[in-house]
Amino acid sequence: MKKILFSSLLVFVLMLSVVGTAYAVTDGEPDGEGHPYVGLLVFDVNGSPAWRCSGTLIAPDVVLTAGHCTDGATGGRIWFESDLQGHPELGYPYGGPTSVEFVEIATHPLFPTGSFVLHDVGLVRLASPVDRGGFGTLPTAGQLDDLKVGKKTKFTSVGYGLQAAFPDAASWKDEFLKTRMVATPHLIQINVPGFVGDFSLLLSNNHATGGTCFGDSGGPNFLGDSNLIAGVTSFGINSNCAGTGGVFRLDKQDVLDFIYGFMGS
Repeated sequence: MKKILFSSLLVFVLMLSVVGTAYAVTDGEPDGEGHPYVGLLVFDVNGSPAWRCSGTLIAPDVVLTAGHCTDGATGGRIWFESDLQGHPELGYPYGGPTSVEFVEIATHPLFPTGSFVLHDVGLVRLASPVDRGGFGTLPTAGQLDDLKVGKKTKFTSVGYGLQAAFPDAASWKDEFLKTRMVATPHLIQINVPGFVGDFSLLLSNNHATGGTCFGDSGGPNFLGDSNLIAGVTSFGINSNCAGTGGVFRLDKQDVLDFIYGFMGS
């Protein structure tokens, strides 16, 4: 999966530029039809494809992703194919017979007021409803507070990001960025004062468990093997997608109010 990167002074987001570099789920496996309601999003700026992220269908016409993916975008579209590589007829990144356009884009209203990891959630409304046989579901407020750090607290991370960052230059090839991948990291840290506070989780990111990398931004991190989205892929702690991956928690009341308000509007 695409790993999100974090340095001691700067948080690296996991968006993928459509025309430049990008990242994906590391050391993962092809998802196939394991999570058919997770899609590949391309965001436009002034009519031109600018970057891509991952996201989850949470209602027939609503997709959940990261705030740093939606922020600044003026349009876009989504594909739900598990693998777009080798299928130019699907029209990536400009749109084709199976893509669905965005008609509304929203970012958490507090996203611009501080570090993006504090309110890193965004939503898009689709031009037409989509039936993918299921949806990602949302946690309740505070549901993740009592999670136990360790290998027994596992997540299922899904996204269209890189399998590795440097020095594996081959991973940057475009064909590695159009496949939905899955990994099973475990909980490393929660509620870390001065680092991620109580708004993020840090998950493992290594050869044994897999993790996230560039391009996985906005993708879901399901709790265990359920379809409950604990959080969206948000950041990482280094530039080679290793060690840990940062997840923005959804079980905060202001986040849930934002999501349900958008869905009901």
